[in-house]
Parts: sequence; C-alpha cells; structure tokens
Amino acid sequence: MKQFNQTTIYFLILTMLIVLQTQAQLKTPEGSQRAQVMQRVGITNITIDYGRPSVKEREIWGKLVPYGYNDLGFGTSKAAPWRAGANSNTTINFTHDVKIEGKNIKAGTYGLHIALKEDGKATIILSNNATAWGSYFYDEKEDALRVDVTTKEATHTELLTFLFPEVQANSTIASLRWEKKEISFKIEVEVGGIVIDEIKKDLQGNAGFTQINWDNAANYAFNAGKVDQALEWVNTSIAGNFFSKETFANLSLKSQILAKQGKTEDAMNFVDKAAKLGNALDVYQLGTSLIKLGQKEKALSILKDNVKNNKGVWPSNYGLARAYSATGDYKNAIKTLNVALTKVPNNFKNRLTEQLEKLKKGKDIN
Repeated sequence: MKQFNQTTIYFLILTMLIVLQTQAQLKTPEGSQRAQVMQRVGITNITIDYGRPSVKEREIWGKLVPYGYNDLGFGTSKAAPWRAGANSNTTINFTHDVKIEGKNIKAGTYGLHIALKEDGKATIILSNNATAWGSYFYDEKEDALRVDVTTKEATHTELLTFLFPEVQANSTIASLRWEKKEISFKIEVEVGGIVIDEIKKDLQGNAGFTQINWDNAANYAFNAGKVDQALEWVNTSIAGNFFSKETFANLSLKSQILAKQGKTEDAMNFVDKAAKLGNALDVYQLGTSLIKLGQKEKALSILKDNVKNNKGVWPSNYGLARAYSATGDYKNAIKTLNVALTKVPNNFKNRLTEQLEKLKKGKDIN
C-alpha cells in the first residue's frame, strides 16, 4: 500500500475542509432584500435589479449617501459614486439597444451608479462592470454612459424603490424613490426598427413558411410607417412562393400601401381585385376606408356591388348608405339605411336610427 507522509495528509484534510465549507454555505436573508422591476417598451425588456435599504430615521442625502465621488475605505476605487441601492451592484439590463436621456447605449447588462450633487442634480452612470460588489471597485474607465439629470422632492418612501411611473409607446421613465427624493431618467426605444429587425429574423425561420405571417408582417410595417418594407412583404404573400395566393387581406393591404405611396390608379386596381374576394363585412370595411381616403366614387361602386353580391345583408346596405351620404346623395342614403334597419341586430339599431335622423337633417353620417 502506498504510504502518505504527514504533510500530505494535512494537505488533503485542509483541501477537504475548504471544499466542504464552499459546498455548505447557507442561504440567509440579506439585510436589504433584493428586488427586481421590469418594464417592456415595444418588445424591449428593461430590468433593474437592486438591494432595498430602509430609511430607518437616518439622514440619507449627504450623510448615508455622500455627495459626489468618495473613497469608501475598501476596494480599489478612490472616487466611487453611490451604488444606487444596497449590497452588490445595482444592475440595469436592456434586451435591445436604447437611448438614455438621448444618448445611445447597447443591449446588455450594466452596473447602475448615481453621483449626487448638493445643488439637486445627479449623474447617472452605467458601467460595463455589472458584477462587482457595490461601487467599491468602480473605475471611470469602465463607464459605458453618463448623463446628468435633475432630482426632485417627493413624498416619503421608506424602502428604496425603482419603478417606471410613465410609459409611452416608444419610451419610459425609470425612477428611484427613497426618503423624500426622486431621481429619474428617460429611456427611449426605437420600437419600429427593432420589431422590423426581429420580424426579418423570424421570417427566415419556421414562421416564413406560413402565408399569414407575411400578411401580419406587412401590416405591422405599414402601420409603423415602413411602407417600402410592407410592400416587399405583402408581395411575397401574394405571389412567388409555394404558399402564396391572392386573398382579400393581402390585396386590400397592397391597395392601402400603393395609395400611401401616391400610386392611386394602381391602388384602385387592387381594390377591385380585393372586393371580389371579400365577404360582406370585408367589403364594407374596405369601402369605408376608401371614404376616409377621399375615394368616394370608388367606394360607392364597390359598395353597390357588395349589396348585389351578398343579397342585401345589413352591413352591405349600411355601407352603401354611408357611400351615398359621402357623395351628398342623402335621398338614396336614407332609403338604403331604412333597408338596413329592417335587418340590423338590436344592439346596432339605436346607432343606425340616430344616423338616420342625421341624414334627414342633411348631415353626413361618415
């Protein structure tokens, strides 16, 4: 049997103890418990992870949280900002590129620090170092972004809290509230471009083998103002692939795209094609959209055909009444709306009756 000397045995025992200690660490609550808050803007997630200290009747600003940059007596930083929370790094994560107070920042996770000033201003700092403990190892060279903001007074908040008090379609406000101070910064997201880029990726995968996904993609691009991209995608839906075919949905969408591009004659040709494939409600909606575009005669033409082709179901007669009204022919509008009223469900009857009274007074119902 191989013999071990005393030094080797001591070394093995020490190694085992270290391993056991490493494996046997207990999970216990932090003094300032961890929290996480997330806000989605478009399809971009913004997540802040932070420790939540309490005020506990302490003097916070300028005392517990010193102004400016300080030597905290530990770590390598001799000019550390506040860690914007307690314990390990407060972090902020963006799943896509965004702007903070107008400055670009790439997708990713950043350490979030704040340098308070005595004049009520503050500097928001995003550091590429997101794994350090607090600000003890903060290094200005690792800054990814700095922006200056103005703080404001707020009602007392005992537990430090991050929140998103304002959310718009393309932006949000992130705020830190603690004691009687609020520190906020604006985050902007280029939602349209991000979604378009994600759709492009999706259409290269399984989603690209289904026609309706191309229609949905084209619809999104059109509503986002990306008209040329919308046209490219709707053309794929209509022709050129094994799944492509003409439908009311893609033909009517293409007519809207062409109209937006100022190609009115081409647009009206696709209106005619779409009208032949739609049901009574489809064509009603197509006709009323033409009225809004000022194409009153074209609307009148396809809505007359809608009555003929669908045996006068109430949406077709109602649509035709609106087309007559748009052209100023109130006599025929009244006559057609009366026909619609004989077939309309009870939950629509009051609305049509009110519109009939408007027509009798010579007022357009569109």
